[in-house]
Amino acid sequence: MKALLNKLLITAVVFALSFTAATAQVVKWDSTYRPGKYVELVAKFKADSKSKKDIVFLGNSITAGTDWAKLLDLPKAKNRGISGDITFGVLERLQDVIDGKPAKVFILIGINDISRNIPDSVILRNYKTMIARIRTGSKKTKIYFNTLLPVNAAFEKFKNHYGKDEHILWLNDEIRKFAAKNVTVIDLYPNFTDQDKHLRAELTKDGLHLIPAGYQVWADFLKKSSYLTEK
Repeated sequence: MKALLNKLLITAVVFALSFTAATAQVVKWDSTYRPGKYVELVAKFKADSKSKKDIVFLGNSITAGTDWAKLLDLPKAKNRGISGDITFGVLERLQDVIDGKPAKVFILIGINDISRNIPDSVILRNYKTMIARIRTGSKKTKIYFNTLLPVNAAFEKFKNHYGKDEHILWLNDEIRKFAAKNVTVIDLYPNFTDQDKHLRAELTKDGLHLIPAGYQVWADFLKKSSYLTEK
């Protein structure tokens, strides 16, 4: 009897440990997160004048961090970056962009989703939803999708964004496939990596965000292409 009880006890312990381990592997994520200034900036964007000649740069803080009109000498460039935004936030405010019927939309979004443990498959689904909605609501708008930039953990400032390179690489591979669906893919990633596939230290202030030298690399890449001038 004692042996049987011991056997049952061991089985119960093993089951409990297995259940705990399985539960620990379930990472919670939240689609409802919006940055502190989200509502204020969305209202500001809505109030801004719109033109069918607009070139919209849509994304998070990496997009928000420069004056695109000045950087690219492009008066019709509109910055629609919101620091901290995720793909769900972009989808929530996308209709305002669509309603403006811009000539072009440049999209860079997803690194904050990765930092918040939103599954790659969900991020990819949101990308595809953005493309579908723009095509349906503004048929003449050209869509340009940027690959995600690398990060650099050596700066130790945005730890939730570090150590997740496999997610960046997977999403970038999926983004590159958009080219087969008549979406212009702008492969930024290789232009910003060092020999270890990290964000080049001389182009960033914190391992995530770009300094002016980083935006200049971006601008030079765009200017060398036909992305800005093509009709």
